[in-house]
Amino acid sequence: MLLVILDHQGDALTEAGREALTFGRTLAGRMGVDVEAAVIGSDASALISEAGQYGAATVHTATHELLTDYGPDAHSSVVEQMIRELEPDAVLACGTERGNEVMAHVAARLDAPFVANCVDVTPGDSWTMTRVQWGGSLLEDCALDADVALLTCGLHAVVAEPGDGQEPDAESFDVALTDADLVTLVRQRVVMEAGVTLPTAPVVCGGGRGVGSAEGFSQLEELATLLGGRVGCSRAVTNLGWRPHSDQVGQTGTRIAPEIYIASGISGAIQHWVGAMASKHILAINTDAEANMVVKADWAVIGDLHEVIPAIIAEVSARRGS
Repeated sequence: MLLVILDHQGDALTEAGREALTFGRTLAGRMGVDVEAAVIGSDASALISEAGQYGAATVHTATHELLTDYGPDAHSSVVEQMIRELEPDAVLACGTERGNEVMAHVAARLDAPFVANCVDVTPGDSWTMTRVQWGGSLLEDCALDADVALLTCGLHAVVAEPGDGQEPDAESFDVALTDADLVTLVRQRVVMEAGVTLPTAPVVCGGGRGVGSAEGFSQLEELATLLGGRVGCSRAVTNLGWRPHSDQVGQTGTRIAPEIYIASGISGAIQHWVGAMASKHILAINTDAEANMVVKADWAVIGDLHEVIPAIIAEVSARRGS
């Protein structure tokens, strides 16, 4: 049996939760088993149907009055209890900070190995997998021998897609929590930023050193607003103090997966590429035809971004009649 641990916010799966189920369907097919999912929270009933849409045949709901929000100790305790009772062959989560944290705690509790950020997994007597390392700059092939395979799939390793849309069986799972499981627990959430955020934006307008100044980003702000997106930037820009770190796309910044990433004046260093490579499409605007971002982009405009961006704004505005 493959048990997929689902990431969710309130009564809806996150994109990471959907990706885990999508990745899990392929893995379960190779294992010759059904996908079973685990939802942990104070009230998980609203998630059952959505989990079924993405391929879960059975959803195990672990509810408890103390599971008011996320806590690595509490969540890993629940997963450990599920493993001991349900005896899955493998447990999978998405390789977000939360997913990797929980699975690392589970591995410590079971004194078992854990393989993070897999992009391909082949089950067998000795499991083999390919996983991303060093922020996505290299791939590692490895093998795993364990009573239960503890895995996470790389964030954005797959595009989340619904399955057959079956209505899954729902099974309540009784959990026992102690004070030790509640040492770390989210007590309150404060919305710091409303609306479209950089990780979820369908369009990201990124700027690099080639933008020239903090004031130069006003054109990108205008384009992003016009397209319903957000502005991102390279590490060089944050180092220069032109944009805050929260806008940085890259290995040490935010990883994005928009429908299109418009990268203006960005050379495309490997650290930046790690954060942008999950973009569905990339349009690069640069005066250097040999820049790494230009070479890897789906489309490229070789020219001065201070001429190209205003032209795009004018064209979009004209087509919209604004």
